[in-house]
Amino acid sequence: MAKIKNSFVPLVLSWLLASSFFASSASAAVGGANLKVTIVETNPYPAKIGEYLNLTVQVENIGGDKADNVDIEVVPQYPFSLDSEANALKNVGALNPGRTATKEFYLFVDKNAQKGIRSIDIRTKTGKNSPWSEKSFDIRIGTETFNSKGTVELKEFVSDPEVFMPGDRGTVTVTLKNTASNPTVTIDGSDFDTNARIQAAVLKPLSDGIIVLDAPYEDMGILGPGDSIKLTFNVKVAEDTPEGTHNFELAIEGNSFDYNSRKNIPVKVDSSNVKVIPSKELQIVNGKSTLEFDVANTHPNEFSSVSIKPEAEGVIFYPAEYFIGPMNQDELFTIEFNAVADNDSWSDRRDPYEPINLTLSANYGNGINKHENIVSNMYIQSIEITQGSSGILVPGLLLVVIAIAGILVYRKKKQNRK
Repeated sequence: MAKIKNSFVPLVLSWLLASSFFASSASAAVGGANLKVTIVETNPYPAKIGEYLNLTVQVENIGGDKADNVDIEVVPQYPFSLDSEANALKNVGALNPGRTATKEFYLFVDKNAQKGIRSIDIRTKTGKNSPWSEKSFDIRIGTETFNSKGTVELKEFVSDPEVFMPGDRGTVTVTLKNTASNPTVTIDGSDFDTNARIQAAVLKPLSDGIIVLDAPYEDMGILGPGDSIKLTFNVKVAEDTPEGTHNFELAIEGNSFDYNSRKNIPVKVDSSNVKVIPSKELQIVNGKSTLEFDVANTHPNEFSSVSIKPEAEGVIFYPAEYFIGPMNQDELFTIEFNAVADNDSWSDRRDPYEPINLTLSANYGNGINKHENIVSNMYIQSIEITQGSSGILVPGLLLVVIAIAGILVYRKKKQNRK
């Protein structure tokens, strides 16, 4: 029996050590810095044979920890080459979780390159002693020419949310349509089909603080006369983006150079939110009260999942949180909370008549984004009405009523005698 125990103890210790090692390794993997690299713009697009290409690379820290010293390196392959080997590596510096940074690289496209799709490798690392992470990207070279006469036009665009708030993520969806109405068209005695091709479509931000998270669409195929297609781009608005209208440029490569087009797409940013206003005096009488508030959506579009939560020291609220649901622009909603003094906390207050600080938090959704704004400059006035004071008040009022009645009776009798 002693031998079994002696052999069992080291086994348990080994198991615990291995478990702690794997747990710590897993937590480190989840919580560490993690970089996502994207090519957000190639200019010109597609790349031109025998000319320079301006490549804008975006890196985002999607991990849970700060990246101490981020490096981005471009590793070109034929037919691409750097303007200078010294420009292969760009340093970003520190990058906090959720933050992005962009760097530009200049590449030359060999004059003997062929039209088509070519690859380029981009490497990133989070710190000086961290390992490199590499990802390959496709870059389009040259423009194909088709004799089709269909024209791709921007039919409509929709942003979700309709109006962004600073820090929001969302989408911009564009609908492209072939404006041709007949399958063929005759030009100078020759017949042409009216198919339209989308060789490429890219959304480019024209304002600082707006980021497109997706690479360009490529080779979207053929649109017949009257056909349409929807393309969705994921976008991000930085926290410090100013309010107002910000613009994107949608660049479309069609059947040939003559059928390429550029369209302006505006997106609005507005920081107005949910307002909570008391609709009657904030008082708690003898430890009980009903508090009433008006809730207004001051944002230019609908909010979802709106809820209001009150907090005050020594006070319990019913309901603990009032769920309103969706609220349209400029919609007003009136809500009530029953406030009851918590006896234990109430008795500990130094001055029972001192105003109580009330904090209201409004939670709501704008598209896929969750927001919260807090109102804390409100106070509940505590009022105590004792039984003694009310007991004296009622008899006093009765005496006044009796006296008035006696005077009226006396005057009436006096008049009758006359």
